[in-house]
Amino acid sequence: MNEPIIIQLIADYGVGDAAFAEVVQKLTNLDRSIRVYATSIPAFSTLASGFWIAQFSLVNPFPGLIVYSNTAPRITLTEKEYKTLGGRLAYTRLTNGTAVIAVNVGFCFSFIKEHVAKLHLVNVPNVGSQFRSRDYYPDAVVALAQGDAKFIGAEIPKNTIPDIPQNRIAYIDGYGNLKTTVRRSACTMPVGTRVSIACNNAMLEGVIADETYDIHDGEISYAPGSTGGTDRFMEIWVRGMSAWVAFGRPRVEQDFTVTQV
Repeated sequence: MNEPIIIQLIADYGVGDAAFAEVVQKLTNLDRSIRVYATSIPAFSTLASGFWIAQFSLVNPFPGLIVYSNTAPRITLTEKEYKTLGGRLAYTRLTNGTAVIAVNVGFCFSFIKEHVAKLHLVNVPNVGSQFRSRDYYPDAVVALAQGDAKFIGAEIPKNTIPDIPQNRIAYIDGYGNLKTTVRRSACTMPVGTRVSIACNNAMLEGVIADETYDIHDGEISYAPGSTGGTDRFMEIWVRGMSAWVAFGRPRVEQDFTVTQV
């Protein structure tokens, strides 16, 4: 029995935007057995897109999983630059077997870089529609999901994928927790250390924490979050409140600093 195809669709359409419904409709029309689950990230944020591409593809992967992302800031590149720097749809199959199909721009492939064996262009039209992720891309996504290689194009040098930028906000969840690009292993200060956290022109005092540290209501902490697998990403959060509100509603991709008091 063949494994069902599950597509995790990541895009910068607004939450509940009908654009998701149109893309899901096109994908399932091409293959009625496909199941699609959608995640909305902030507009134009390749950092948030790359963050969730990695989470979905590396944490709890399974046979038949496809991660498809369409976050494509409108940028002007020459054809030569497109082939090496990004802007077009690209495909890779990670070392764990998960297929990832995403627009190769910004940090979309950065969080999975070390798991990429080869990265290829996907041969689909890139102009002629204002809605490429509905009109052109699903045909290639479904074909690749079914094992058809006819859309696979030229190889893209892996060394053109940028590294993950450090000390950035990668995503803001529904509780107002600020998920960052810093791994737990990169935070060398011990649990219980009092710190000053600066972000978005605000500077607030908090504490380095983990699952064992007793955080009081309203206290700010810098602690490993729920994403990132075995070496989780750090989060800035406030027990019982919103870190996003506490720091003046920062944007995804903004930088921050954490220093010992």
